[in-house]
Amino acid sequence: MIAMTPLGFTCGSLLTRFVSDRYGRRITILASAAPFVLGTNFVILASGEWMLCVATFLWGFGTGMISTVITMYLVEISYKELRASLNVVTRFTYNLGSLLMMCVGPFLPYEVLNYTLLALPLIYFIACWWIPESPYYYLKEGKVAEAKRELTRLRNNNVKAIEEELEIMQNSVNNDMRGSSSAKELFTKKQYRKAVIVAAGLKVTQILTGGVAVQQYMIVIVQESRFSIKPATISIVYGAVNFGVALISSVLVDRVGRRPLLIYSFVGTGLALGVVGTYFFLLNVVRIDHATLSPYGVVTFVGIITSTIISNLGFQSIAGIIPAEIFPLNVKAVAMTSLNILGGLSGFAVARGYQLTKDVLGLSGVFWIFTFVTFSGAVFTYFFVPETRGKSFHEIQVMLQGDLYEANGLQNMHLKEETELTKLNKVKNEENDIP
Repeated sequence: MIAMTPLGFTCGSLLTRFVSDRYGRRITILASAAPFVLGTNFVILASGEWMLCVATFLWGFGTGMISTVITMYLVEISYKELRASLNVVTRFTYNLGSLLMMCVGPFLPYEVLNYTLLALPLIYFIACWWIPESPYYYLKEGKVAEAKRELTRLRNNNVKAIEEELEIMQNSVNNDMRGSSSAKELFTKKQYRKAVIVAAGLKVTQILTGGVAVQQYMIVIVQESRFSIKPATISIVYGAVNFGVALISSVLVDRVGRRPLLIYSFVGTGLALGVVGTYFFLLNVVRIDHATLSPYGVVTFVGIITSTIISNLGFQSIAGIIPAEIFPLNVKAVAMTSLNILGGLSGFAVARGYQLTKDVLGLSGVFWIFTFVTFSGAVFTYFFVPETRGKSFHEIQVMLQGDLYEANGLQNMHLKEETELTKLNKVKNEENDIP
């Protein structure tokens, strides 16, 4: 059942690639409510295990749709100074929902809990009905008037500022849309190679650090450490930590560079997971007397919580933002979809492989593998991941593509307009008191 979630996630991401490019970001966001409604109905009416598997598949499907489109949408509608913070806020609300479920779930009847869940995607649909479409999507479709209308809704009433920002967007879109929007374009053209390597490396590392598997099996893991604590307490503490850390992360992510947060969070998470692996090595391999080791059983719980704090402050929050920043508009949808498919397949492999690895290597082997992956992520980030904080889409593409991006002779015009926009945004930020 756990392994069905990443499979649904993969399928939902695949559908989003076509819906978001054909019908727009807003329609895709609204449509993502449907799998959650359908999945919750399966849970309410479940009379066998297969119905719960279908439900988790559908929930994963909806999550795949949301995670693919919402990152693109927020990156496209926000000021560059706020791109990361807005995306991290979505993780904060996700963790809030998880915390509420962990707090009330163990104490409500099955039917009451699930009928409550049924109302949430309906509320989400109604709330999102009023959101604007991405101006970048309209410009991609050649609908300049509609793009201007939506940009006006998103910005202040300074007509000159909106006109100049719209012109910058249009020039950027025209430059990006010189290539096709196909998967072949993304994976065969040289100018996208660096972005593909960076995005794929971060996604695989993020998944293979085992965060999802540890969350799903956390109660069992802590119980196997012989640490005495109630399962409901484990869930509530874990959810509360995720919630609190997400709040802090939303403040840090646009004030500190992406690269330092990635590197330090990979290293810190690796150390915490390594401690947990060492405890299980002493318990299950060295077989130190339980009476001697049991007072230190809390190490596993503390280690998992510490790794959760550090990872959510860093790579768990940032790894999904960078891909939305580094791909140009023409291949952004197919890139994000491909990336989430890769993440879904990797997540399925981790979910299915966790128990197999544990049977062969024990919990110590499992956590040491996670430790190795996190340290590898720090090395990968140091050598390959660029710093995107505070950079416009144009600046990021010049940094990644170099001469290939400037080959159409628009470099000087872009640089001139970008300078004007930078000054303009600085004035607007001061007016709006944005740091």
